[in-house]
Amino acid sequence: MRVITGAARGRRLEDLPGMATRPTTDRVKEGIFNAIQFDIEGRRVLDLFAGTGQLGIEALSRGASFCDFVDDAPAALKVAQRNVRTCGFWDRAAFHGKDFAAFLSQRREKYGLVFLDPPYTSGDLERALELITTIDIVVGNGIIVCESPVDHNLPEFSDLYEKGKEYRYGKIVSTVYRRRTGQ
Repeated sequence: MRVITGAARGRRLEDLPGMATRPTTDRVKEGIFNAIQFDIEGRRVLDLFAGTGQLGIEALSRGASFCDFVDDAPAALKVAQRNVRTCGFWDRAAFHGKDFAAFLSQRREKYGLVFLDPPYTSGDLERALELITTIDIVVGNGIIVCESPVDHNLPEFSDLYEKGKEYRYGKIVSTVYRRRTGQ
């Protein structure tokens, strides 16, 4: 794993040993960031199922203002912390070792960009989307990026959130939701 572009371009990121975490491949990460490349600069980011922190780090490298990294696995959060420190973004990051639902229920900040890449079979993706849209923690014109298996259909949301494009990378699909403005 490496940072693709920006201030930390080319930096190698530490991975978690074992099979407990499934890191986003460089190919998928590059596709995601190509799709949202003009929607990163200056935004506050939430990397909700952070794992190694690579999605939040890539956003910081491309000019995001701040990132909250959330993971309930202590080993994963420690790796994310080391990766953020290695890339020089320590002053633009906060780390939260708690369950995603507990974190979301306590949020007062709003985010311009949210990454959701939970374990595929956990059901956490739909639960996180439901909480995020109910609590409404995304700023107007903000983005939620979800990673899931290609055979997994994500819900449509009415009113504030619009399901946008889906990008397929082999057996993985990334889905982009946008929060409408003026509502």
